[in-house]
Amino acid sequence: MSGSDEQLQVRVAWLYHMEDLTQGEIATRLGLTRLRVNRILSECRASGLVRVHLASRLESCVALEGRLTKDFGLVDAVVIPTPEDPEKLAGLIGMAAGDYLSRYLGRTEVSVFGVGWGATLHETIRHIAPADLPSLWVTAMMGGLTQGLDLNTFETAGELARRLNAQCLYLAAPIYAGSPASRDTLVALDVFAEVFQRIRAVDLALLSLGDLSPRSLLVRHGLPNDVTVKDLRAAGAVGDVLGQFLDAMGRPIDHPINARVIGLPYAQLAEVRNVVIAAGGRNKAAVIAAALRGGIPKVLITDEETARAAMSLAS
Repeated sequence: MSGSDEQLQVRVAWLYHMEDLTQGEIATRLGLTRLRVNRILSECRASGLVRVHLASRLESCVALEGRLTKDFGLVDAVVIPTPEDPEKLAGLIGMAAGDYLSRYLGRTEVSVFGVGWGATLHETIRHIAPADLPSLWVTAMMGGLTQGLDLNTFETAGELARRLNAQCLYLAAPIYAGSPASRDTLVALDVFAEVFQRIRAVDLALLSLGDLSPRSLLVRHGLPNDVTVKDLRAAGAVGDVLGQFLDAMGRPIDHPINARVIGLPYAQLAEVRNVVIAAGGRNKAAVIAAALRGGIPKVLITDEETARAAMSLAS
């Protein structure tokens, strides 16, 4: 976005939210069409330039947050109302997660901030408040796709580091090696020594969860050619975290795919001081329930319908 475009957005947002002008009045004052003003206001909300803060929380969501923390030993939970339009869910969960992490970073000293990938995390990073944290390290916690999606681990880590003015490390490797043996060979290379040292030192992790439906980016773009969803289901998988597939109890399935992941091993997630899971949608209820059973998240950020479904499955 150019500086002039951003200034126009700021001016339109100020006139609408602070001076209470109508969209028609703003259009007349700035020489724009009313449709253009409407689009600019939508862009302001989507980019995080304008953030809506409600002075009160929905009681049913607050009650679910309390049950989640009590029943599953979470440090915290954030539950938002489920939108009518499912296409808006990733953006709304991202806004909630961005707000939570902005407050967390403002009050907690973090040395290494590790991130996964996906649409919800992409939205989350857009809504983290910019900060100046030059001593902070941001690192991808797993390899990435070989095709250039803006939801990839490289882009996710890089954008987060730019937003926080932090240092950044990429894990310049694919998500999966060709075999467990080749994975061990790759991880042992000197070129990866520093990044794996940082990954093992992560004290704040922002992750999402993948399911086994066609909506999953990993299913669509990341699985090796010799592994199918049918194979994974047969082994008991309900979804993945960091590319490692879990059963309904939140345990890694007995399948070679988990030993081929280039990233933080599942067993070491328990050593991370704070693991924030941001994920939602009924298609992810089973894998969220598995993560809760397995004790993966310290903080869960999700939507109301998904929280109810996941809790029902987990309990």
